[in-house]
Amino acid sequence: MAILLLVCWGIYYDFTRTKIPPGFQQPLKLRFLHVCIVVLFTLGKTLEVLHLCRQVTFIRFLIRLKKSKIHPGVSARDFFFDGIPVRVYYPKSPWSGRRKGFVFYHGGAGMIGSIHYYEDITSKLAKESEAVVVVVGYRLSPEHPFPAQWEDCLTATVHFMKHAEDHGVDSSQIVIGGDSAGGNFATVITQELLRRPDLPKIRAHALIYPGLQALDFNLPSYQQNASIPILFQESVVFYGLKFLLKDSALTNDIMKGCHVPDELRQKFEKWLSLDNIPERFKRRGYKRCPLGQFKPEVHDQVPNLLHATFSSLFVEDDTLRRFPETFIVSCEYDVLRDDSLLYKKRLEDNGVKVSWFHAEQGFHGIINICYMNFIRFPAGMEILEKTAAFVRDL
Repeated sequence: MAILLLVCWGIYYDFTRTKIPPGFQQPLKLRFLHVCIVVLFTLGKTLEVLHLCRQVTFIRFLIRLKKSKIHPGVSARDFFFDGIPVRVYYPKSPWSGRRKGFVFYHGGAGMIGSIHYYEDITSKLAKESEAVVVVVGYRLSPEHPFPAQWEDCLTATVHFMKHAEDHGVDSSQIVIGGDSAGGNFATVITQELLRRPDLPKIRAHALIYPGLQALDFNLPSYQQNASIPILFQESVVFYGLKFLLKDSALTNDIMKGCHVPDELRQKFEKWLSLDNIPERFKRRGYKRCPLGQFKPEVHDQVPNLLHATFSSLFVEDDTLRRFPETFIVSCEYDVLRDDSLLYKKRLEDNGVKVSWFHAEQGFHGIINICYMNFIRFPAGMEILEKTAAFVRDL
């Protein structure tokens, strides 16, 4: 009876909260996926209310149950890079000389995700890119507060850069990247590496639907995809606050932009201008929404949100123009889509070479279900193939 009630709740929640545009080609499959997620998260929340288990712990437990499979074309070894756990995938295909390296930071809002959960994805990237892929098992929030996540990624990356030859990698041919939060970490780590003249320069970025700004949550993509699974507009702010160990009661004010001081609104206006987003991305159900009135008490609780180590879109020009060649993936039905479009424009304006792939049928988190046969979405596999091709062809 309890399971039946949970399923009924999941179906009710999905059909009352989810709005999938006519252009999306597999709505029933996406709804089924969303109902499953709602049921599991609701069960986790119930356990938390009963003081039996935290919701995030329950979700991590479920993730560990996934039977990930390593691609037969690669081998894998586990290491600790300066105390940080990593898994390194080595392609088995013949190769003359040293290979490229690809350091991958997984997504999961800095609170979930693991090396094991991403094994299907990262081993395929190693096989298709013919690069040695390093996946970093960084510490997670809330047990380890921000910025422990990207600091762990930085530590592991620096170790790998210094010892690349031990893994058959050319230290001048190292790419860093990741999906979602992991993509954000990659942009922050590059800022840090630019301060390290003792290290080789990063060869390139590969960013899969990254979150790159926490100023305006009413950009066209946020409005158009506000109720499209698996990442709702409100969820971005809610889980961002959870990640930072801040009060989720701030969600509404931050969604309105009340955390942004007037001087920062003026400073960042040119980078967030709608003129930087191609017209075709503003046609589907968008209405301009100005930021709400500034509330100092809100800003004081989340001062890191607009810093470049959290919102990489706001890196200064003199730093950004030193960034490496970049590959960016955006998804049409993703609230974070416009973060990628705005970042792409900023990079190009500063002379950085950018390759861009836009998944017309993509949504946030789509690569994580590439190997779930009964709800597979082709766009997810296409994103992985395009990412691997970028690394391989550098």
